Formats: sequence, structure tokens, C-alpha cells
Amino acid sequence: MSVPRLFVSGDAAGRSVGADATAAAFRAACDARGLRVSMVRPGSRGLCWLEPWVELEHDRRRYAFGPVQAGDVAGLLDAGLLEGRLLRAGSHALALGAIDELPWMQRQTRLTFARVGVIDPLSLDHYRAHDGGLGLEHALTMTPTAIVEAVTASGLRGRGGAAFPTGVKWQTVLAQPSGPKYIACNADEGDSGTFADRMLMEGDPFSLIEGMVIAGLAVGATQGYIYLRIEYPHARATLDAAIATAYAGGLLGALPGGRRFDLEVRLGAGAYICGEETSMLESLEGKRGEVRSRPPLPAVSGLFGQPTVVNNVLSLATVPGILAHGAEAYQALGTGRSRGTLAVQLGGNVRRGGLFEVPFGMPLRALIEDIGGGTASGRPVRAVQVGGPLGAFLPIAQLDTPLDYEAFTAIGALLGHGGVVVFDDTVDMAAMAARALRFCADESCGKCTPCRIGSTRGAEALARLRAGEAPEHQLALVEELCHTLQYGSLCGLGGLTPYPVRSAITYFRDDFLVARGTEER
Repeated sequence: MSVPRLFVSGDAAGRSVGADATAAAFRAACDARGLRVSMVRPGSRGLCWLEPWVELEHDRRRYAFGPVQAGDVAGLLDAGLLEGRLLRAGSHALALGAIDELPWMQRQTRLTFARVGVIDPLSLDHYRAHDGGLGLEHALTMTPTAIVEAVTASGLRGRGGAAFPTGVKWQTVLAQPSGPKYIACNADEGDSGTFADRMLMEGDPFSLIEGMVIAGLAVGATQGYIYLRIEYPHARATLDAAIATAYAGGLLGALPGGRRFDLEVRLGAGAYICGEETSMLESLEGKRGEVRSRPPLPAVSGLFGQPTVVNNVLSLATVPGILAHGAEAYQALGTGRSRGTLAVQLGGNVRRGGLFEVPFGMPLRALIEDIGGGTASGRPVRAVQVGGPLGAFLPIAQLDTPLDYEAFTAIGALLGHGGVVVFDDTVDMAAMAARALRFCADESCGKCTPCRIGSTRGAEALARLRAGEAPEHQLALVEELCHTLQYGSLCGLGGLTPYPVRSAITYFRDDFLVARGTEER
């Protein structure tokens, strides 16, 4: 008789609400009862509201249970969990049925996250059994130009927020004279409401490693760095272990044909500005994280003054699938110039928060109402911020906007890294605008005056406005400062801060004309 296999979430989201205790409870209870069980700690399926998440493998299908706390373990075992008596949804209060039949999973198209939550993140054999490594196998038979052409043909754009065509960036690096070149992965995921990079690194680290190796083959780079935010200790431990396994398993180091690619993790110190690519490169070189003037672009003169590919975690982790299954398969998904899939991270005041991977084009309203289940408070949605702390606030009249880059640009908004934060009708939008300006002031590297001074003066003006001091004058001053920030800043921190401020003023102006402590929401 085969040994039952349990999957208990090992993702930081699950661990934060007790998944380690749940796993320990299963081990202790099974040992006490003399029950044999195999346990795997995969990444998260993205159903964060159901963490700690548990799955049972039965007849090669997986059945879901959640949220399962340590105190629930004995009852599940008593009810026949390991014997397969709880496979039907509703057969137990925590039984949800077959994972592939859950509406949340059926509505997804999981490409970048196809293995996350499915495999043991640190098993190279498990990775290869689920199509891992096929992209690299194909890349090793291709010329660098052919690899770049395949990535270009797929329509893949940077998932870090800028949405720059990945193939164009790689082609620029490939075209530079031979010599030292680098691959730098920007894993400094600092936007509020975003966690896709972390989930990928914790749940499928080999896909990122494979993507970076392919990038190296494509442009002639032999060294890669993952710039990881220090606030991700679980991701760091997983990456370190996966890199060691990749060296032992032939995925890193010496490669066929006399080629080579080496990789290491470098930690940032928590500066939001280092999510900007040139600041990240400065930090990688051991310098103060500060924006560089451009040109030259990093693709021409990047890390240590050499041509450098700088891509986001999801951009690089998507490449192996493109090489494995063909550019046409990826290009077939999406809409307009937004091809493939987007990993949407849904959070804030929402009933069902988590990660949802879908082809570009889904209306924002469907994501919030159908997938997210509306607000957790039960009150009406008032505003939705998309694209992190520098993204615009959208009113309910714009919720039918499809999730694609050009559609968001058309309404003066950003899709960014795919973070979506929901607010109900109790939110104070003037306070949110002030928070955006203070955030910019706190996180500015200080190199340019508009960002360093303009954000501070804007926050001061909003404070005076909230105290009832000439509100219309203060609003005019803030709007003027936003123009200076947008067009005078060296990088996106200052340049994008006007998006949340202006959108809040435009769509929720009444909030700015009510003095604090009188008629506030």
C-alpha cells in the first residue's frame, strides 16, 4: 500500500498564519498513531485567505483543505483524511474537494506559476518531472540570436512595472562588443500589495535560475546576480539551497559546449529606491543606492560598467516556458500589445485575497467582485489602487478597465507589477494622497531636487489643507508640485508619485476640502 502524501504550504504567507505548526502537528499526530505519511512543503497556490493550506494526494489527484490550523489536525485524521474519506467538498468543514475543480483555480491560466504549490521547491527531480529544464535544453541547441528572437516574438514585456519588451533589452546587450556581461535579477519587491516575486522564489526557484541561465546564453553573459530584499528570509534560504542543488545537478556552472553560467544572491538593505534598476546596480557594486543619470542605459553600461540585462523575477522565470513550448503559444494569450499572462496580486479590503494568474484582458471589476468576492467589510468599493504605492487610485466608474498596459495608460493609470489594493467607502482619499507624498519623501535617494524637496513640500501643503488653511490654494500648489515631480525627477519614484496624488484629487476632490476633525469620513 502506498504511503499517503500530504502537501502543507511552506510559503511565507502560510507560515505567517501557522503552517509550520500545522505541519508539526501532522507529524506528531501521525507518529503517535503509528501512521506512515510523506509530507512535502510546497509553495503557495495563491489562495491566501485559506492558509494554512493542506492538500492530500489520492489516485494522482490533489484534494484541498483549508484553512487548517494545528488544532484541526486530530479531527481531520479521526475523520479519515489519510484513508481518502474526505475527498468530496463538504465532507468535512475544511474539505474543499479536488484542487483542479475549485473555481479560483479553474479561472486561472497558470504559466509562470504552473509549478508553484505543486512541486517540492528544492527537488530538481520534481522540477524536471514537471517540464522544468526543457527551455534550457532547447536554448543549448540554439544560437544566441535565435534565443533572443524567440523571446522577442513571444511579446514578453518586463513584469517589474515598466513593461519594456524583454527581447529588445536582450538584443541591445547581445549587440554590445564581446567581453564581460551580466544578468541582474531585480528581486527587490518593495511595492505595497505585491508578493508574486516572493511566491515564485519560494515555490519554484529553479524556474528563475533556468531563466537566468538562458538569458546568459542569449547575450553572452557568464555571471548572474539575484538582488533580493533583505525582508525575504524564507526566499533567501530557498534560493541559497536551490542554487547549491543547481550546481550539483548541472543547471549552473559548467554547461554543455564549453559554456558556463554562475549565479549568486546579493541582499539589499531595505531601500525602496533600489527597486529602480540603476540604483540596484549601484548597490550591487557596494555603493550607496542612488539613481544614475541616463544615458548610458544599463544594457550598454550597467554593472561594473559592463553591458547588463536587468529583469524582474517573473520576467526571467517566464522565459523557460517560452523556450520550451514556443513563442507562438505565449503570444496566443493576452490582448493587444500585452501578451501572455499577468500574475495579479489582490489585497487590501477584499474577502479573498491572493495571487491570480490570468491572460491580459480580464476586467478589473471581474477580478475584484467575482474572484475577490468584494470587500471583506461588506461595504461598497470606493477606490482601487493598482500598481503599488505609486499607482493611481481608480474610482468605481473605471473598474471595467481591462488588465492590460495600454488600457491603463489610456486612463492615466499604471498596471505596474500587478498589485491591486481595494478600499471600501470609509477610506479617506486625502490621507492616502498625503501618504503617497510622504512615502516618496521617505524613500527618495536624494539625488534630484524635485523628488527630494517637491515631495516634502507637497506633504506639507496637504497637511495645511487638512487643517483648513486655504484648501483651494494648497490644492493648486500640490498640483504644481506634481507637474514638477513628474517631469523633473531622475527616476520613477518622483516621476510616478503624481499618479496617486492627482487621481485622488481628480476623482475624490471632496475629501480634500473637508478640514480634519470636522466632517471626515
